[in-house]
Amino acid sequence: MAELTTLARPYAKAAFEYAQSQNQLTAWSAMLGLAVAVAGDATLQQILKAPRLTGEEKANTFVDVCGDKLDAKVQNFIHVLAENDRLLLLPEIAELFELFKAEQEKSVDVEVTSAFALNNEQKDKLAKVLSARLSREVRLHATEDSTLIGGVIIRAGDLVIDGSVRGKIAKLAEALKS
Repeated sequence: MAELTTLARPYAKAAFEYAQSQNQLTAWSAMLGLAVAVAGDATLQQILKAPRLTGEEKANTFVDVCGDKLDAKVQNFIHVLAENDRLLLLPEIAELFELFKAEQEKSVDVEVTSAFALNNEQKDKLAKVLSARLSREVRLHATEDSTLIGGVIIRAGDLVIDGSVRGKIAKLAEALKS
């Protein structure tokens, strides 16, 4: 995975810098999302992996499938990826693009896993507290996991806050073993 990210980073950075310079971050984000969905199609994956096809043929097929949903600059980007045999890196490129975009917009996606469903008031309060702590706009995504027993686990990028009862029991068990 780290190797794929290393290969994808220069392309994601170039796409981000161009989109930012043209004030088209949202449009590029949407078009890259479409490209990832298209690249994920099993039939198209076989075409992209076909050694007998040139990069130009792969790019033309890819652009034809997307139709007029991609503007000329994104189509050129697809052609560059195809020339360098990097079309299969589109998911990683789009993911890195979104990370660069979130950093630029001072926002972060936060995954909250709780033992019980959170109501809107709890979600709003949690989002406000996390926004202040992280100094970013927080986009909260909540899920339930009854195995936590109680409490929550919060994931925001590299930051993980385990406030679950299961996590506390695991820490206590580890302390008792020591």
